[in-house]
Amino acid sequence: MANIDFKALPKISLHDHLDGGLRPQTIIDIAKETGVALPAENAADLAQWFSDQADSGSLVEYLKTFDLTIAVMQTREALTRVAREFVLDLAEDGVIYGEVRWAPEQHLKGGLTLDEVVEAVQDGLEQGMEAVDAKGGFIVTGQLVTAMRHADRGLEIAELAVRHRDNGVVGFDIAGAEKGFLPSRHKAAFDYLAENLFPTTVHAGEADGIESIKDAIVSGRAQRLGHGVRIFEDLLLVEEEGDEDVVRLGPVARWVYDHGIALELSPSSNLQTGAIEEWLDEDAEDVSIADHPFNVLYELGFKVTVNTDNRLMSATSLTRELRLLTEAFDYDLDDLERFQLNAAEAVFQDREDRDELKDMIQDGFDEQRRR
Repeated sequence: MANIDFKALPKISLHDHLDGGLRPQTIIDIAKETGVALPAENAADLAQWFSDQADSGSLVEYLKTFDLTIAVMQTREALTRVAREFVLDLAEDGVIYGEVRWAPEQHLKGGLTLDEVVEAVQDGLEQGMEAVDAKGGFIVTGQLVTAMRHADRGLEIAELAVRHRDNGVVGFDIAGAEKGFLPSRHKAAFDYLAENLFPTTVHAGEADGIESIKDAIVSGRAQRLGHGVRIFEDLLLVEEEGDEDVVRLGPVARWVYDHGIALELSPSSNLQTGAIEEWLDEDAEDVSIADHPFNVLYELGFKVTVNTDNRLMSATSLTRELRLLTEAFDYDLDDLERFQLNAAEAVFQDREDRDELKDMIQDGFDEQRRR
């Protein structure tokens, strides 16, 4: 591990929320312009506040931190700035392709329409990509337009996503409080997306278990699972002769495994929200990345990918997540490359573009091996 330059590794970001990746100083700047009250007056203290609030062990409490970020993302100028800086920060982290998920319906308080907020974000993403290119870098981004699962605008947001499929929107998701709000609540939206051959990833297996994952696959036609970490609840240990434990996959885990459905795992976030609580021993203390089922799922052959979820709330980056996993499970470059290739195979892009990303990843890792 000592010779790995984690930051320089080419990376794919599949699960990264726009409203969870703001720069603290940007929040302060916009808040001053719009009159939003803040819990801290400088960037360092504000960043610490977000980290402390998010480290609750509860998804519901974790999600409350978004009230503040969303409050400063209600104008065209703010949305464009946040999106532009989001791309610049991804590029600085070594990301060559990133899907940026966000819920347009949460950004209408300033009088903008759904179409206008999507256009404002796209303007920012394009400005960011152009700035990276001007400095000799490379990054491609796409929007994952998201409906809030507890609301009743799923079909409307699905139509919005399809309407902008030629203007930067690459996929659809549902997000928000998972427990009690199955994907089937938005059946009309998912039917519409299927009819229009539009890709879906569904938040499932984070705050709820196998029923939610199964419904994401059946009702949501999920091609990827947002988190999906609680697939471990469908793993059965069977003790064989010789005291060797063999894992048998339950029906849902078997389907995810056999169909190569990518798991958008976010290790640090999963610890913060309590997503892996059922995996831990009852008397577990000082839980760390080493307690995450990531390595078990990887060794079983699931298509695992590494993500940040919310860089601000988790005070993290893809560079940091890869370093933490390597320290916990003694991964080498071959392992880290596999995680990125898994992600490249799962991006919502044409096959030719996926193959190009895979080539870039392999070239980048080969370059590091030669050092």
